[in-house]
Amino acid sequence: MKYKGKAHRFGDNINTDDIIPARYLDSKDPLELAEHCMEYLDKNFVKKVKKGDIVVAGRNFGCGSSREHAPIAIKACGVSCVIAESFARIFYRNAINVGLPIVVLPEAAKYINNGNIVEVDTKKGIIRNVSKKKEYKSEIYPAFIESIVKKGGLMNYVRR
Repeated sequence: MKYKGKAHRFGDNINTDDIIPARYLDSKDPLELAEHCMEYLDKNFVKKVKKGDIVVAGRNFGCGSSREHAPIAIKACGVSCVIAESFARIFYRNAINVGLPIVVLPEAAKYINNGNIVEVDTKKGIIRNVSKKKEYKSEIYPAFIESIVKKGGLMNYVRR
């Protein structure tokens, strides 16, 4: 699958409370969660992000609690993909389970700046920083993971 958008850069150790504050967890509505995505880190994030944009982060993205609300909020606010140096293991799996594509690629994550235009091809394992004319090679998803993401998450995958 291919994604293209403007990069929104975050640092290391972005935890699930940074992604979606705990006080909003009484809702399961993705659009309501999206309204508060990243508000601790950038109160204007939701206003700036456009459909298809890409979150780029440092190490240990999604650390903290195991709530699936975090990747749901990211996906629901229009983010098409997350690239990071590394992910917390439970966040990684939750993201796949809700159909949010994520890519572990330290080299790309370190050199993609806020506002860069980025293209991601998960099928070929290629990330392009269009703004800097740089290309990075990532691992490709196994076929079953690609299918889960393509169908919008694990529950849709199982239903079909």
